[in-house]
Amino acid sequence: MTETLPKQRLGPLQWTGQIVLYALFAAFVGYFASQPPVSLLPPGHGLLRLSFSHPGKFATDCRQRTAEELAKMPPQMRAAQDCQRTRSPVQARVEVDDKILIDRSFRPAGLAQDGAASGYWRTPIAAGTHRLRVHFKDDLRPGAPTFERSAEVTVREGQIVLIDFKADQGGISIR
Repeated sequence: MTETLPKQRLGPLQWTGQIVLYALFAAFVGYFASQPPVSLLPPGHGLLRLSFSHPGKFATDCRQRTAEELAKMPPQMRAAQDCQRTRSPVQARVEVDDKILIDRSFRPAGLAQDGAASGYWRTPIAAGTHRLRVHFKDDLRPGAPTFERSAEVTVREGQIVLIDFKADQGGISIR
């Protein structure tokens, strides 16, 4: 036979103590949710942000296989061209008012360096009107074309200006 213990009921003093503790905890959380004030940007500044993910062009040209080479290969492996998987790094350069802020190469992802190169960079920029020039190069071979875009942007305090690169959608976008 199992005995059940009677449930203990909270008395008025215990209810009051519990309410006081909850109120103190809520005040503690409320205070530290709003203090100290945090500002991500200096006063009078906006944010210039570069963000992209783009696979560079293949690092080498494909080679056409001869008929003899194809005949020696198993049927499922008979591709007419022999192409390396390695991709070129993506080079990005951002100039604001003729001053270079970033000139960097972003490596392709993957063990064989055959994935997309991803880049993320940001810096505060003073509010006002600026001349912005952006260059991207996704092919390391000499003479390869460079994507370029120039724009005059007016930055408001707290505004984020985003630079993105999508070669298949027209190249560089600044918004």
